[in-house]
Amino acid sequence: MEEKPQIQIPRVKLGSQGLEISRLGFGCAGLSGVYNTPHSHEYGCSVIKEVFNRGITLFDTSDLYGDNHDNEIMVGKALKQLPRDKIQLATKFGVTVLGEGKYGAKGTPEYVRKCCEASLKRLDVGYIDLFYQHRVDLSVPIEDTMGELKKLVDEGKIKYIGLSEASVDTIRRAHAVHPITALQMEYSVWTREIEDEIIPLCRELGIGIVAYSPLGRGFFGGKGAVESLPTGSLLVYHPRFNDENLDRNKLLYSKFSNLAAKHACTTPQLALAWLLHQGIDIIPIPGTTKVRNLDNNIGSLAVKLTKDDLKEIHDAVPIGDVSGQREYDMFSQYVWKSANTPPK
Repeated sequence: MEEKPQIQIPRVKLGSQGLEISRLGFGCAGLSGVYNTPHSHEYGCSVIKEVFNRGITLFDTSDLYGDNHDNEIMVGKALKQLPRDKIQLATKFGVTVLGEGKYGAKGTPEYVRKCCEASLKRLDVGYIDLFYQHRVDLSVPIEDTMGELKKLVDEGKIKYIGLSEASVDTIRRAHAVHPITALQMEYSVWTREIEDEIIPLCRELGIGIVAYSPLGRGFFGGKGAVESLPTGSLLVYHPRFNDENLDRNKLLYSKFSNLAAKHACTTPQLALAWLLHQGIDIIPIPGTTKVRNLDNNIGSLAVKLTKDDLKEIHDAVPIGDVSGQREYDMFSQYVWKSANTPPK
């Protein structure tokens, strides 16, 4: 059988500060067992190398992922086998583990610096391309957090600053201290709440949007819809994958899957293509542990959708018909709508 030619992944600017990346990024969290059994570093490195070989250069990790920050260590090992100057490395700080399934957020200047130094060491790199505050500390003025991040930029330890799940007010105030390059937000066919306020604000300020969970935490890849959740998956605690909610959401999946067949593509390809058509400034970062899924995701770049197609997709998955809140209960207090910080 003749092999299909490999899709060339375009290069785009993320934000207005000069960071150039691949049109699709890669979320590394799953390699350390967020939704499935953790993989060995050897296997994880092999996947990351395959991702790079196919033209994806933006790799997203965090000090939260994996036991004892395992994901950053794994990514660091993979980077040793790749040309560092051709990689855009993103990591995050700011989520603290309180124990007993509870989490907090911390953004004091001392903590910002401590986390950056620790991530640099685990990743074994001289600089981080994009350093995000993973969740906003509701007790610390954002100006204090940003002030320390600005110092890290000036020192060359990080190149660009990002926020995740930040409110409109927080974004504006942070951007006034130092330009924000990227805002990482959950955005997918069934999570569209950032469209009214956040996306217009980012476009006004020249901030790129990195869409995490672009396949609905794997739902539009079939997780929970056509295949059972993996043993030990955190998704069993997610509201949209629980009992009656999952049964109702499966009906949405069925309608969406039929649309994908109409477009002669797979369900995840249509979900990613929909996101890619929302604007050149929207960068999905799907993750996977399987190379065949990687190739499937990259195939979304070849799916062309008209305005009528996009409306049909919206109509197939009405937000009002999605069952269950989008965030885990343990993180619900840190969603963007309530992520305001005290005045300076």
